[in-house]
Amino acid sequence: MTVEDLLRKYTAGVYDFSGIDLSEANLSRVKLVGVNLTQANMSVINLSGANLSKANLTNAILNVARLSGANLAQAILNQASLNVANLIRADLNQAQLREASLIRAEMIRANLSGADLSAANLTSADLREATLRQANFRKANLSGAILRGSSLIAANLEMANLHSADLVHTDLSGANLRDAELRKANLSRANLSGADLSGANLRWADLSGANLRWADLSGAKLSGAKLISTDLSNANLTNASLVHADLTQAKLIKAEWNGADLTSAILTGAKLYATSRYGLKTEGITCEWIDLSPTGDRSIIQKFNAEDARDFFNETSPTIRIIVDAPLEHEANFTLAGAYYQISRQYRRLKQPPTMEIGRRRTVFTFRVERDEDLFPLAYIAILPFMDAASTQQSIEDVIDIIKGEDISYMGVKIPHRVRQLRAAIDEARNKAQSLKEVQKTLALAAKLKFFKTPTQTILTNSSAQTLIIYDNPYFGKRFISQSDNNASFFDTISSESSQYLLPTIKMIKDFVKSFHYIEE
Repeated sequence: MTVEDLLRKYTAGVYDFSGIDLSEANLSRVKLVGVNLTQANMSVINLSGANLSKANLTNAILNVARLSGANLAQAILNQASLNVANLIRADLNQAQLREASLIRAEMIRANLSGADLSAANLTSADLREATLRQANFRKANLSGAILRGSSLIAANLEMANLHSADLVHTDLSGANLRDAELRKANLSRANLSGADLSGANLRWADLSGANLRWADLSGAKLSGAKLISTDLSNANLTNASLVHADLTQAKLIKAEWNGADLTSAILTGAKLYATSRYGLKTEGITCEWIDLSPTGDRSIIQKFNAEDARDFFNETSPTIRIIVDAPLEHEANFTLAGAYYQISRQYRRLKQPPTMEIGRRRTVFTFRVERDEDLFPLAYIAILPFMDAASTQQSIEDVIDIIKGEDISYMGVKIPHRVRQLRAAIDEARNKAQSLKEVQKTLALAAKLKFFKTPTQTILTNSSAQTLIIYDNPYFGKRFISQSDNNASFFDTISSESSQYLLPTIKMIKDFVKSFHYIEE
């Protein structure tokens, strides 16, 4: 069929030209809206400037076709072959290209917004400055593709293959890149803010200068990645692998990276304001200095030698342990859960419930905290359900007074405002403890249960694994198991007496506070 015959029939209302052979034909600027060209052979065809919107080109062969400036909006090109095709500035808005082959296709400045390219093959395709907003590239092959300067805002690239792809200055904000293959990809200066890169393979990728603010990189593989001056503020790097990664002057302000593997990574000049340093693997890291200023302006610099850096990035999270000299009973467990739930609603620092170890004679409640400086105020609140609360809180107050009264330089606390902050945190905890009205009913119930009258120990462990027994009831470990519950019980005896605890020595307190690793806020 000649081109003239096709156009005459189309004008007459015939739309079905499936299986037609139009190879090397010239159909530039023709209007074939809604035409059916399924399985047509259109190799080396000239369709530049043509209007093929809503056309059905399923399984069509368009290899080396000229489609520059063509309108293919909402066209169906599923399983079509467009290898080495010229689609420069083509409009493929909301087109269907599932499992299509676009190997080495030229798609510079093409519009593929909302297009479905799932499982398509775009190996070495040129998509420079293309508009790909909300496009679906799930499981697509984009290895070696050039996407420099393109817009992939909110695009779906889940499990896509972008090995060695050029994504320089690409906008991938809000994109889904879960489990994507990005090994050796060039993402320098790319915008990945809010992107989901969980489980992605970014080994040896170049992310220097990229924007990864609020990005999810949990479980991502970043071994050997270049992250020089990368903005990772508020990013989630939980359990990410950063072995041999270069994070020189990277912005990690308020990033979450518990469980991250930083073995042999470079962290010199990293900006770590309000970033947790616990639960990290840091063997062999290189870190000459870090920036702890709130805006990353180098106003607060901390320098290290090799040993200092290892100590700074500590693997131990601070804990508060409340050891109760009795096994936990069901009623006490229920009451305690209610008490801590209500306390946490009004005292936001108490974010997580404690873990429990219940033995035959004792129960251990462990609270994990984010920062060393939270240990004292959180212990002040955590002890509230127990009869020992007042004595423990008084002990905490006395220890803080000792710290405040000591010579600051002798204590090893270099900045005096740290002590003022600690005192303010205790004052806040005390005021909150006195105003927890919703909890009073639960605490009154707890006061009637023997479990909460039992002697306790409260032990603080800081990030340097230094411990401080902040309170140890003198009757702890001295309960007579043979005593009858009906007799004048041990519980009533200790609750009626003043349980005085000998405070830790000044040296013990000094060593404990001196080894704090402060996290800026």
